[in-house]
Amino acid sequence: MKFTGTDSYVSTEELSMAVNAAVTLQRPLLIKGEPGTGKTLLAEQVAAAMGKKLIQWHIKSTTKAQQGLYEYDAVSRLRDSQLGDDKVHDIANYIKRGKLWEAFAADEQVVLLIDEIDKADIEFPNDLLVELDRMEFFVYETGETVRAKHRPIIIITSNNEKELPDAFLRR
Repeated sequence: MKFTGTDSYVSTEELSMAVNAAVTLQRPLLIKGEPGTGKTLLAEQVAAAMGKKLIQWHIKSTTKAQQGLYEYDAVSRLRDSQLGDDKVHDIANYIKRGKLWEAFAADEQVVLLIDEIDKADIEFPNDLLVELDRMEFFVYETGETVRAKHRPIIIITSNNEKELPDAFLRR
């Protein structure tokens, strides 16, 4: 299915071509522009037009790339071990899935929005390069590799607040 816009979103021919190229080539689409110009709305409309679930990861200045994969809650596990809780024996009980994991584990292809990537520190985009290229990552605590069941349609937005690294832009 080709994206041409929706009843409530008028897409230019160039924008539609960029979205469709990203979908066909299975590559992330980077949308740059001023705040309030509809970059996030584009991801919402692409998901709606293609009948796909939208997973939104809104980036803040404190967001780390690891949070998109998963977070391990060692403090809760320590507390539970001190209280004698039986769930402490399964480390998976203390791993919180991130938005990338959620997108990778989805039973159907989803649209993943990585919103305002330029808000994070300069290393954030580079930290995601391998995962976005290979569509997999390793969970050290459990020893498992999480692979995407279906390659998500990835839309990344930037407000041009900071320059993105060249290595990230080349990919």
